[in-house]
Amino acid sequence: MSERSIDVDLTRSSSSQVVRERIYKWLLFACAALTVLVTVSIIFTLAWDAIAFFTEVSPAEFFTGTTWYAQSDGGIYGVWPLVTATLIITVVSALVAVPTGVAAAVYLSEYASDRMRSVLKPALEVLAGIPTVVYGYLALVYLTPALQWVGIPVSTFNLLSASIMVGIMIIPMVSSLSEDAMSSVPDSLRQAGYGMGATKYEVSTGIVIPAAVSGIFSSFILALSRAIGETMIVVMAAGLRPRMFNFANPLDNLLSSGQPMTAAMVNAVTSDATGGSPTYLSMFALGLTLFAITFAMNLASDYVASRYKEEYQ
Repeated sequence: MSERSIDVDLTRSSSSQVVRERIYKWLLFACAALTVLVTVSIIFTLAWDAIAFFTEVSPAEFFTGTTWYAQSDGGIYGVWPLVTATLIITVVSALVAVPTGVAAAVYLSEYASDRMRSVLKPALEVLAGIPTVVYGYLALVYLTPALQWVGIPVSTFNLLSASIMVGIMIIPMVSSLSEDAMSSVPDSLRQAGYGMGATKYEVSTGIVIPAAVSGIFSSFILALSRAIGETMIVVMAAGLRPRMFNFANPLDNLLSSGQPMTAAMVNAVTSDATGGSPTYLSMFALGLTLFAITFAMNLASDYVASRYKEEYQ
């Protein structure tokens, strides 16, 4: 084969490779652009219909009102009863999921053998794959009667059962992400702790957890964002009665029914309210408010993760 023909073949091969690389580049760019486009479209849709809602309901009434009473032909639209119920479920579910999830992550990362980890890790992933409607059914049919049986005076629909079940639902997210953060801590830090005479527990709590705190905190925020947006569990177990937070008797808020923001959105879209009515449009105002809350939490997560991120050589 002549030198000229070899040069021609190399040129053709190089040209075809450049074309393929350009195709791959633009395909990947299209996928990335699609995610941005979908996000922007969702925000635009929520904002457009939320503006229509605020033309009929005063924003001051919506953001400062303490009564939510939606009707097909009108009503009172104060968002705070829905926000307080959402925050109650989020806080209580965090009290359930965060300690349990971190403890499970510490065990998987520091104590479990390879064989035990190969069993427990898939089991947690299976727990994460259970449909939320099943969690809601379990909360209503089994958890609430169990709480009543042990003497806790909860009503048939209550925030306590919903909160506990939401906490159980987000345990896999906390444990999996926290375990990944702990596993990324270099073994040299552990060996240094053992060399100083520390026990495994002291190394786990005094070295590994502080070194992985940014990833652990990120798992908290992501799990709580998931808890805030949970729908089926709270619809089935918490009830559909909007109630303002009772500061005189805080425990009563857990034992009684309530209506979180997601449940109010479901109620708005499944009611007999006609399209374009304030009740129907309130779904978009609630969705935009919920989006703003979760977006702020994700920003806080990114800030903490970058602020306390550890870099190892």
